[in-house]
Amino acid sequence: MSEPNWLSEREQQAWRGWIDASRRILAASDRQLKNDSGLTTDDYEVLVRLSEADGRRMRMSDLAASVTNSPSRLSQRIDRLSREGVVERERCEADARVWWVVLTEAGFGCLRDAAVGHVAEVRRLFVDRLSAEEIELLAAVLPRLADSLEADH
Repeated sequence: MSEPNWLSEREQQAWRGWIDASRRILAASDRQLKNDSGLTTDDYEVLVRLSEADGRRMRMSDLAASVTNSPSRLSQRIDRLSREGVVERERCEADARVWWVVLTEAGFGCLRDAAVGHVAEVRRLFVDRLSAEEIELLAAVLPRLADSLEADH
């Protein structure tokens, strides 16, 4: 058996820093969303994806591929958001196997209201703590990392 390719001290520092910072930022962001709007981070992610989609609607399968929840958890989340009037499910007229998830006007209002505090919290926790150069670097590196991880699936 070959020797493991251990992380260098700098690689370990980067990895542990990433874990610690991301956990703290996500936990604080989640608390802010829950306190201010009653939404979870996962709820917010769904509403944002729908708000950015054509007609504020996505096929359930495409929405599932774009969020961090498992398909079964997403289905439960959509059921709950639907009961709250934030989204609606619609069957596709052209293909009865396809379901659309549609952001309602009430859901868009909920997202708009939640976004004000959320953006302020993202600035406080993340953006304002970094230089413009660091933001540029992260904006270049993190999407590439996410895309490469998505390609692994």
